[in-house]
This record gives sequence, structure tokens and C-alpha cells, in this order.
Amino acid sequence: MSLAPSSELKRPCANFAPNIWQDIFIQYADSQSLEVNETMKQEVQIHKEKVKLYLSSNDNNILQKLSLIDSIQRLSISYHFEREVDKALEEIYNNFTNNSLLIEDYDLHFIALLFRLFRQNGYHISSDVFIKFKNIKGDFNEINVVQNVEEIWSLYEAAQLRIHGEDILEEAHKFTYNKLKSFINQLSPCLGDQINRSLRLPLHKTVSRIRARSYMSFYKENPSHNKVLLSLAKLDFNMLQSLHKKEIGNITRWCKKLGFATKVSYARDRVVETFFWPLTMSSEPKYSTWRLILGKLLACICLLDDTYDAFGTFEELQLLTEAIKRLIIGVQTSVYPLMLATFIVMEDFATKEMLDWNFIGFPKIINAVSLMVRLANDLASHKFEQERKHVASAVECCMKQYGISQEEAYNRINKEISDCWKDINEECLNSHDIIPKPLINCILNLARSTEVIYENFEDKYTNNELLKDHIAALLLDPIII
Repeated sequence: MSLAPSSELKRPCANFAPNIWQDIFIQYADSQSLEVNETMKQEVQIHKEKVKLYLSSNDNNILQKLSLIDSIQRLSISYHFEREVDKALEEIYNNFTNNSLLIEDYDLHFIALLFRLFRQNGYHISSDVFIKFKNIKGDFNEINVVQNVEEIWSLYEAAQLRIHGEDILEEAHKFTYNKLKSFINQLSPCLGDQINRSLRLPLHKTVSRIRARSYMSFYKENPSHNKVLLSLAKLDFNMLQSLHKKEIGNITRWCKKLGFATKVSYARDRVVETFFWPLTMSSEPKYSTWRLILGKLLACICLLDDTYDAFGTFEELQLLTEAIKRLIIGVQTSVYPLMLATFIVMEDFATKEMLDWNFIGFPKIINAVSLMVRLANDLASHKFEQERKHVASAVECCMKQYGISQEEAYNRINKEISDCWKDINEECLNSHDIIPKPLINCILNLARSTEVIYENFEDKYTNNELLKDHIAALLLDPIII
């Protein structure tokens, strides 16, 4: 195949916004000032031991124990208490299944919280537990939102864990969303802000560390908040932020040394934004090496992506594609299985079985996340890409295939994304006995990161100003203690 002289080639170059961070993070690569002092480590350890005592308490107040676990998860410190939380939930689950405790004896807030925590942790619990809250017409009982906002909000969050065929949770989601939306202006500013955040991105679909930062202020306003828990959450957030600063500093220095920005000048210079993915997939200290590897891998993949989308001609890309095919076991339509292959550096599940599960088994959860990312990306970026006569995205394909309007295509694709979430929820329930929990959580967090990146039909990765506040909150601005 002969190619036209480079001077005659018409390339689909895009006018991407420049890097807004420049070299600000390089200073943190080897910074000694980010080392956590022994006093802080000791303080954290003391707090952790106190929280473990709370979790192992024999107190029979189940709601209080569930609320404690919920706060631990919302504050993004649950990785410190995995065994204790698992044991506490197992005991509660056994009480309801083996000791015949009647769920009918509890109110909507309790049942919704119990349902969500059980499902989040891999326990099978039927959505029929919500039937008691419906009237003889089959509708949910009318509830005064202002007086019982906690119940409505809890049911709304529980409905996010729905799987295929759960009509009652579909109804619950619609019912609670409309109720909260219509009454949000009658709530206190602090509560209204938290619920408004949930209406945009519910707990189950948002990044834990982003959620934790906003939840700390709300939690502090609760007169019965646990001061030890809040203090631990703040200390832990700052300690992890120091580690993550060093990691992105290392990756930024590596990319600068290789000359990514100058040698591949047509591509998006998004090293910091790229790190958002591994950072939000798993932020724990023990996975630092994995984040460094994945961050560098994604920086390379993004350059390749822009070579396809914003530089190469059709003839050139045919040759490049053939070369890539010769290098791979099989051709995937998404890079996400490749991302997950980096888990081999994690000691917890670096086994042949896990690699086979990822690459050979084509697991449903990975396919669902990959499709969700693809569709969300197309919804957010298709208008910009079509300005350059880009290859048709899912939106254009949907409009052409079904002869429908752009708005109808958006609705159809959003329905497809909603179905992907149901697949993910099902697989999280069904895979807990097969796949290590940290791996399941990483895959789930990848879906959550996607919701944040492409929220409100915006491509926050390409339009990097839109992601600036999140990155500053996670990587630059410490919590005031």
C-alpha cells in the first residue's frame, strides 16, 4: 500500500486544550516533606483500634451498627476494617436468616440501609423486602418528604443496587427521585446539597474519595457523629493524598523525560487526568506500584487513542492496526481488559486463574464496564468529534439504525448504560465467591470513575478544566484538621 506524501495528507487534527497543570507535580516525585511522621501514624493507629472496638461491640442495636458501617464506607476508610465489617455484616445477616428475625418489624430507613449494605458486600437479599411499603394499588405509600427525608433518601440509594427483573426497585427509583427532586428546596442547605449530589451521582455510582471529602462536612453537622471516626477519616485522607502526590509526580517526570508532549504534540497532554483512573480504582497504599504501572500504561494508550482519532489517515491506521494485531493473543474492542491485566503486580490475586478469567473467560462484568465506558464516552464526545468528520459514534449509529432523533438516541443509549449497571450489580453478587473482593471493587470503581468523567454528557478528560476541582481535591488540597 502506497501512502501520499506527508505534505498532501489531510489529517483529522483536533484543537485540544493545553495541559493546565504543567510541571507542578514533578516537585513531589522525591519530596521528603510528604513523608508521614511517626506521630501521625501513631494517632491513626489509636483511632483505628477504637473503631475496631465499636465494630466488634456486642451491642444489640443493629441500626446503630449498620449506621457505623455506612459512615465508615462513606468516609472512604473501610479498607482499614475489612475483616471487622465483614464479620459484623455476617452476624447481622445470620440473625435475619437463621434466627428468623422479622424484617417486617423495621421501618423503611432500616430496611433500605440493610438491603444496600448487604448487596454492596455480596449478600443475596430479595427486593421483596420493600413490598410492605406499597399500598393496595401497588404504589409506594405516600411519605412526607420533609419529615421523613431519611427514609426516602435511603430507599433511593438502595434502588441503585437493582438487577434485571426487579420492577419494584425500578418503581422505587422513580418514586424517590421525583420526591426528592420536588422537595429539595425545602430542606436545609447542608442536607439539600448532599441530596442534590446524590441525585446527580448516587453513592453506588460515584468515586469514594470524592464522596468522602464532601461527606465529612455533612457528617460533622450531625450532633451524634463519631468524633474518632471523623478524625481518622481526615488523617487518612491527607496521608493518602501525600502518597498519591508522589505517585503522580513520578509519572509526570517519566512522561516528561520521554518527551510525550513534544514528540506527540497532536495528542491531548493529560498525564494528570489519566492518573484519575488508577487513583479512583484503588487508592490504598499497598497498591502504589500498581497505580504507577497503570498510570504509565494509560498515558501510552491515550497517545495511541489520539493517533487514531486526531492524527492518522485511514491508510496509515490500516497499517498500524495490522501491526498491532500481529502483536496480540486476540483483538479486544476495549482497552479495559488490558488495564485489568496490570493486576498481576498485586500480590492478592496475581494468579494464572485470574488472568485466564480476564482474557479467556470474557467475564460479563468486564464486558459490561467496557460497553458502559464506550457508550458514555460517545455520548459526551460525539458532537466535538463529528466536527472533524470523525468515524460515527454510538449516537450516529443508533440514529441511523433505528431512524430516530438525537434525543431518542440519547435515551436509548442511557437505557443501555442503565442495563450495564444491572449486569455489573448482578456480577458483583454472583462473583464474590470466585473473584477476590479487591478485584471486584477495582472493576466496580472503574465504572464509577466513568460516571464522574462523563457526568452530564461532558467529556471531562478532554475538557480538562471540568475535572480540575476533583483533581485539586484529591491531589493538592489537604483536609483541614
